[in-house]
Amino acid sequence: MKENIKAILFDLDGTLIDVDLKKFIPGYVKLLAAYTKEYVSTRKLVAQVMEASNRLENNNGEKTNEAVFNEFFFPLDGRTREELEPIFMQFYREDFNKLKKYTRKKPEARPTVQKAFDKGYKVAIATTPILPEIGVQKRLEWAGVGDFEYDLITSYEYVTATKPNLKYYEDIAEILKVTPEQCLMIGDEEKDMVAKDLGCSTFLIRSQNTELSSETPKPDYEGDLTDLQNLL
Repeated sequence: MKENIKAILFDLDGTLIDVDLKKFIPGYVKLLAAYTKEYVSTRKLVAQVMEASNRLENNNGEKTNEAVFNEFFFPLDGRTREELEPIFMQFYREDFNKLKKYTRKKPEARPTVQKAFDKGYKVAIATTPILPEIGVQKRLEWAGVGDFEYDLITSYEYVTATKPNLKYYEDIAEILKVTPEQCLMIGDEEKDMVAKDLGCSTFLIRSQNTELSSETPKPDYEGDLTDLQNLL
């Protein structure tokens, strides 16, 4: 591996844990709607969640993803953020774990993350930042890697763009106090591999979610988590 690498950026879904996104995302929306049906209209909630997610994809970098989400999402069905946010946080604490059935732990994930720390790299979880930190932390726990002291977890509170916007990767490098050229981005999708356009090195781990195009930057490395361990 390139000697100048100082930071290892791990995508989460499809990389550190196997996830059937075609079931997970609809399952998430359905579960959230069922949990909050006594407070807000299911139809309005689903429409608002979908549109808020679209707004995050177009975030221009002036505000955090959390701020963009909240400014659009609330008020919802006549209820304020102050009324609804505690209910959403309770959902993550109580019901979000029901979505674990759409995932499968990768035994190689923990020793791979451990090796990155042992080698002295800065280590970030570079997941698509459309959920609050508690939603990411739960998935890290499912993956068996939730107890590490990461230098950054890109939940929507901390960054001002989302994949595949290169501003997202700029944010990560700035927060970690490294240059893009000093980062190795590991992921399973095109939106991870585009980090190479900013100067990052990339490692492709194929999953059921991998759909690359002719315009996808060619990854510097490709393999599974065991291959990544050997590279580190």
